[in-house]
Amino acid sequence: MRVAIVSESFLPNMNGVVNSVLRVLDHLDQHGHDALVIAPDTVRGEPPAPRFHGRFPVYRVPAVMVPKISSLPVGLPQPGMVRAIADFDADVVHLASPFLLGAGGLGAALRLDLPAVAVYQTDVAGFAKSYGLGLASRAAWAWTRRIHEGAARTLAPSSAAAADLARHGIPRVHRWGRGVDIARFTPSARRAAVRESWLSGSEKLIVGFVGRLAPEKHVERLAPLAHDPDIQLVVVGDGPERARLTRLLPGAVFTGELGGDELAQAYASLDVMVHAGEHETFCQGVQEALASGVPVIGPDAGGPRDLIAHCRNGYLLPVDRFTELLPSAVAALRDPTLRTRFAGAARKSVLHRTWPAICAELMGHYAEVSGTEFRIPRSA
Repeated sequence: MRVAIVSESFLPNMNGVVNSVLRVLDHLDQHGHDALVIAPDTVRGEPPAPRFHGRFPVYRVPAVMVPKISSLPVGLPQPGMVRAIADFDADVVHLASPFLLGAGGLGAALRLDLPAVAVYQTDVAGFAKSYGLGLASRAAWAWTRRIHEGAARTLAPSSAAAADLARHGIPRVHRWGRGVDIARFTPSARRAAVRESWLSGSEKLIVGFVGRLAPEKHVERLAPLAHDPDIQLVVVGDGPERARLTRLLPGAVFTGELGGDELAQAYASLDVMVHAGEHETFCQGVQEALASGVPVIGPDAGGPRDLIAHCRNGYLLPVDRFTELLPSAVAALRDPTLRTRFAGAARKSVLHRTWPAICAELMGHYAEVSGTEFRIPRSA
C-alpha cells in the first residue's frame, strides 16, 4: 500500500501528533509499504528540516510561527502538494491532525479522487479557549467540520473525542486509539539515581507532570502542591510556559525535554503523575505513565476518561474543581499500599495497547476506504 501522510507537525519538532506519525511510518516500513510525508519545514533562519525519514521522502512546505495559534511552526499549503501526491501514486491520504496544512492535503486528495482518512488528534477549539480566543474557538469547530466532512473517514482517539465530533455534526467517525511502547515504558525503568537527583537526600513524595509546557496543558493547576514540604514536584518537558511556571512552582525540578530511555526513566521514577489539561483528545502522556506503573490524576474530561479508571489506577477530578481537589487526591496516594495497588492496575490497563496492534487496525481503515485487497482484522 502507498500512503501519503500530511502532518501538521513533524520532526525536528516532537509532540503527540509527531509520535503517532513516526509509529505509523515504522509500521509501514516494517511491513513493506511505501509512504510520502508532507510536513512543515523549519522557519526562516533555522537549518532546513530533513527531506527523508529513513527510506521515505518528506515533502516540506514553508512554515511560519503564529504564537496565538500554535507554539510550533505552522505549515502553509502549497500547490505542489497535488503534484507530489500524484507523482507518489498514493492509494490513500492520511491527514494527521488536519487543520491548515491538512486542509491543503484534503484538497489535494479530492482533486486526485483519492480517499482521505482524517485522524483527529488536536482539540484546536479547546486550545483556542486556553489561549483566550473564544471567537477563534467557534471558528475552529466550523473549520474542523468542513475538513472532516470531506474525508472518507474520521478516526477519533477516544470516546470523548468521538462524542465531540458527532455533537458538531461530523459524519463517518470511527474509533482509533494510540499504542504505547510497553517495553520502553515499564516499571523496571525506575532508577534510584534519578530519584535521588530530584530529592537531594529528602524523603518526599515525587509528583510530576510530563508534557509540553504550553497554555492548554494547564500545568499551573499543580500550584497548590508547590508549597507542601512533603512533596517534590518534577516537571518534565519544555515550551513557552516554562518561565512562568518556574515562578509559579518554586522548588520544582524542571528537567527540560527528555526522550528515549531518559524519558522512560523519568516516568517510572515518579510516585504520582498529574495531567491537568482538559483539552486532550487522547493524552499519550497518561498512557505512558500508566505503562510505567505510575498512578495518574487527571481531569474528568477528554481522553483521560478512557485511560484513568477512577479509584483503580488513579483519580479523575472535575475540571472546575481540579485545583481545589488535587491536594486531597495526592494525599490519598501517600499510602504506599494503595499506591502499589494502583501502580499494578495502571500497568495492566494498557498491556494490550501495543503499537503493532494499533497500527494493524489503522491498516484496516486504509484498506476499507481505498478498496484494496489488503485486510487486517481489527484489534479490540
